[in-house]
Amino acid sequence: MLQTQAESQTVQPVSTPPGASSWAVGWNRVQTQARKELYSYFYSPIAYVVLVIYLAFAGWFFFSRFFLFGELEMRAFFEMSPMLLMFLAPAVTMRLLSEEINTGSFEMLMTLPITATQVLLGKLLAAVGFFAVLLGITLFYPLTLSTLGRLDWGPVITGYVGLFFLGTTYLAIGLFSSALTRNQIVAFILGFAINFCLFLSDKFLAFLPASLIGFFEYVGVEYHFQGFMRGLIDSKDVVYFASLVVVAFYATRLVLERRK
Repeated sequence: MLQTQAESQTVQPVSTPPGASSWAVGWNRVQTQARKELYSYFYSPIAYVVLVIYLAFAGWFFFSRFFLFGELEMRAFFEMSPMLLMFLAPAVTMRLLSEEINTGSFEMLMTLPITATQVLLGKLLAAVGFFAVLLGITLFYPLTLSTLGRLDWGPVITGYVGLFFLGTTYLAIGLFSSALTRNQIVAFILGFAINFCLFLSDKFLAFLPASLIGFFEYVGVEYHFQGFMRGLIDSKDVVYFASLVVVAFYATRLVLERRK
C-alpha cells in the first residue's frame, strides 16, 4: 500500500526564487523527481530483496576467497560484480517507466511543467543513488581487510570507481528497457538480455575473424572494467561507459517521444 501511494504521487512544481535561470528551475524539477523516486525505492519490498540478494552473493564471493586463501585483496569481489550487476540493474529499473506507462500516469506527469528529459534524468539519478547506497554498504569488506593487514587501497578505490561507472551504464540500459514495454517482467528480461550481450561481447574473440576482434573487444564491458580492477583509470574506459549512458538515455527519450 505504501508503495502504491508513493508511486502515485506526482511531481509538484518546485518554488524557485524570482529571476531564477531556466537551468536552475529545470535542475530543481530533476531533484524533486529524483527524491520522489528514491523514496519510493525504500517503500518497495523489491528494493530490499535486491539489497539482500546482492550483499549475500557479493559477501560469499568475498569471504570465500578470504577464508580459503587468506588473501587481503578485493579481486574476487570485483571479478564477480559485473555478473551480479547484470541482474541487479534491471531489477532496480524495471518499474521506473513500464509501470507508469501501464497505468497511464506518465501521460498525466507530462501535463505538469516538467519535460520528459527532466523526468528521465530524475529517475536515472534515483536509481544511481540507490546503487550508490548499495556500494557504500559493501565498503565493509575492504574496511574489514584493512584491520587484518596491509591492504593496497589503489585497486580498491579504482575498482569501486569502475563499479560505479559499470552500474550506472547497466541502470541506463535498464531504464531504456523499461520504456519499451508496459510489463515489468518483460522490462527486466530485456534489460538483462542487453547487459548480458555486452558482457559476452569479448568472450568469443577466438572464434571471430581478425577484422572483427578489435570491435567486439571494445564493445565488451568487462574489457573496459578490467583496467579499473588493476588500479588504472583510462580515459578511453571512462568515455566508453559515459557514451553508453548517453546513448541509452537518448534512446529512452526517443522511445517516449514515439509513444506520444
